[in-house]
Amino acid sequence: MNTHYISAERLTIERVGEILEKHIPIALSTDAENRIIRCREYLDNKMKESSEPIYGVSTGFGSLCNISIGYDELGTLQKNLVMSHACGTGERVPSEIVRLMLLLKIQSLSYGHSGVQLATVQRLIDFYNNDILPVVFQQGSLGASGDLAPLAHLSLPLLGIGEVEVDGLVLDASEVLEQFGWEPIALQSKEGLALLNGTQFMSAFGVWSLLKAMRLSRQADHIAAVSLEAFDGRIEPFCDEVHIVRNHRGQLETARAMRALLEGSQIISRPKAHVQDPYSFRCIPQVHGAAKDTIAYVTSVLENEINSVTDNPTIFPEQDMVVSAGNFHGQPIALVMDFLAIAVAELGNISERRTYRLISGSRGLPSFLVANPGLNSGFMIPQYTAASIVSQSKGLCMPASVDSIPSSQSQEDHVSMGSNAATKLARVVNNTERVLAIELFNAAQALEFRRPLRSSEAVERLVEKYRKVVPYIDNDRVMYPLIDASITFLQNN
Repeated sequence: MNTHYISAERLTIERVGEILEKHIPIALSTDAENRIIRCREYLDNKMKESSEPIYGVSTGFGSLCNISIGYDELGTLQKNLVMSHACGTGERVPSEIVRLMLLLKIQSLSYGHSGVQLATVQRLIDFYNNDILPVVFQQGSLGASGDLAPLAHLSLPLLGIGEVEVDGLVLDASEVLEQFGWEPIALQSKEGLALLNGTQFMSAFGVWSLLKAMRLSRQADHIAAVSLEAFDGRIEPFCDEVHIVRNHRGQLETARAMRALLEGSQIISRPKAHVQDPYSFRCIPQVHGAAKDTIAYVTSVLENEINSVTDNPTIFPEQDMVVSAGNFHGQPIALVMDFLAIAVAELGNISERRTYRLISGSRGLPSFLVANPGLNSGFMIPQYTAASIVSQSKGLCMPASVDSIPSSQSQEDHVSMGSNAATKLARVVNNTERVLAIELFNAAQALEFRRPLRSSEAVERLVEKYRKVVPYIDNDRVMYPLIDASITFLQNN
């Protein structure tokens, strides 16, 4: 298995997805090692030569920034910082997102502007490569002075404190360090702040959600094509001419994708009795396309973020500068994560409307998609479930980034709430996956009532694969295992 070397080369969202999916081990490039060492040596020399206080290095934190700390207490200061800031609560962060937090924190520290020891970064790499995942909680970050609480939980095990998950078991970090023969890291000046400042909690949730949104966007087109066929929809709204005169890239891309998916279909090419389709079918390019454009924009912003230095203060050895500034503030990604949540929620919103149309007993389809409605409720209640999920997503789409609550005696008087934007986004993404799975459940059922006509090769191939895990429904049966199977099908395809 090839190793991914952490370097100054731009890390793309797609590459992150590949590293995670293929469990590619990581290591520091020689250049990254040299940058880390050079910055640490510069900071050590600066501390010996300078009588001026340096925020977070020789002073307290937040509103305690005017309290100077003695040279012999700087290591204790950093350890105390990590311990005192581990105040997370609520649900645990999923293991795949913790793994992503480790990767992004390593990437950010590798640029040589954070002042950490090489040993500290290497231990984070050891955790990553050995699937030693710190236990982190979802609540506690304001998304401004860095993701302080969650990153404190991520960092505790470096010190032999806190808990980690290994092979599905939650163990004391000290026990795991002993098993691997590792000594706890003795933090030096500035290191605790470098570990806790940063946007890696927000960014990890954002990147994870974005990767899933990319997949759902593609799947939404495929599922919509099955639904359009099952509803006996028209192909004319997908012609190039309509979308070229509006000139939105995602809209045109969606229209072309739909035409390609339906090419060769007997159903779409037959004469239609109806002049036009409802918006949930006719406006697939406009709605799905807007989501594609949003995903593209959010990708550009998040890629900038994961290739950035986001701790504080920022160290510039070549310029002999240590600058206390605000790169830990999550506003740039808080805004776009709220935006992405809205776009992904709309994929679910329009999906539920197509599901509703399929069960409505129109265009030759039986009510609730069963041969004997009345005796059978059929697909009545899966639509209720989809509607319930869509409604929840609408509530989650209230932007978190419009709120701010001052903290640290108003030294930190404007915060991004990007952490809440990130965790809400993940919930919306999961919700939309469930709604799309329910649409596919309905669409595949409805398509059977168009037989013996055949759809396109692409649609028939999708339905044939789907039928290996979810059967056609003749009479009422327990539905929730089939919905679960439909969700799993989307996750694996």
